[in-house]
Amino acid sequence: MTDAAPSPSRRAVLVVDDDDCIRAVVRAVLEAGDFDVVEAVDGPSALELLAAGGNGAAGGDAGAGHKQPPPDVLVLDVMMPGMDGIEVCRQVDHRTTRVLMLTAREDVAIRDASAAAGADAFLAKPFSAVELLDAIERLSSDAPGG
Repeated sequence: MTDAAPSPSRRAVLVVDDDDCIRAVVRAVLEAGDFDVVEAVDGPSALELLAAGGNGAAGGDAGAGHKQPPPDVLVLDVMMPGMDGIEVCRQVDHRTTRVLMLTAREDVAIRDASAAAGADAFLAKPFSAVELLDAIERLSSDAPGG
């Protein structure tokens, strides 16, 4: 979990993946696309960040009680230890945040479970930077605040 509150003019994305390398790649692509990026290493950390407003202040000072708006898009790895991405997706407020699921296992059951949990899009690993950025751009422009 890292980062300060997103700037009001930029779109915010919360990236949740237990793999440091995947988070680093997603961050690099999205920051190059002018997105503010916050990271979480697992499902419970992501839900804590979302409860704190998605501003990177989980477990810390959320700006003297000032709650930041939720991220425009949540990028969730499907397969994480403990709470998987599908369970996190079930607990997200889909009225305020769009969800992109990432997975190394592209199969119909995972795609269907993701859709049933409320996911807005699905991207299989390995993915290209262009595919990722296109999906996030599309979702952030559809986001309630975007």
